[in-house]
Amino acid sequence: MPRLFTALEIPRNVAMSLSLLRGGIPGARWIDVENYHITLRFIGDVDNRTADEIVDRLDRIDRQEFQVGINGIGSFGSKKPHSVWAGVAPSPEMAALQGEIERICQRIGLPAEPRKFMPHVTLGRLKSCRLDDVVHYLGGRGNFHAMPFTASRFVLLSSKESVGGGPYVTEEVFPLSETWGAGHAGGEVYETSLY
Repeated sequence: MPRLFTALEIPRNVAMSLSLLRGGIPGARWIDVENYHITLRFIGDVDNRTADEIVDRLDRIDRQEFQVGINGIGSFGSKKPHSVWAGVAPSPEMAALQGEIERICQRIGLPAEPRKFMPHVTLGRLKSCRLDDVVHYLGGRGNFHAMPFTASRFVLLSSKESVGGGPYVTEEVFPLSETWGAGHAGGEVYETSLY
């Protein structure tokens, strides 16, 4: 069975902005643009019966769409960085969705996620990169800011066991309810008025 995780997708225009952050760290392995995402919950390798139960439970989630903002960059692994990422502005709606997914996973017997949820988009993986190169990279790009977007669904993705970074396959799509009073035009969100 492939390893599974839930995520928010990154729209193409935002992914193209993120792709401009690629390069600048010798030896880094940059994530392909089509594989950018925000992980909500890593599930891991599960059997088919558990996977079906996860899909059934996730399909019952009833939450509204919400805005997602991406700004700033950072790295994981302070003295020996192992990845660089773009930050995702925390929101109550995203935290609530992630919390509900976490509770579902625990109810069906998966171990609790040991790490605190920190939404981000992984940009590159660093295996044997110099700390000075990473510090220089982060210093020159820390003011990164992308256009906010509306998360109108979340997905269940699978990946082959590898060193990470894709390719990912969308196994299931779970729509979020449209927020009352908001309309969509060309990917932009605008508030409608009754007056």
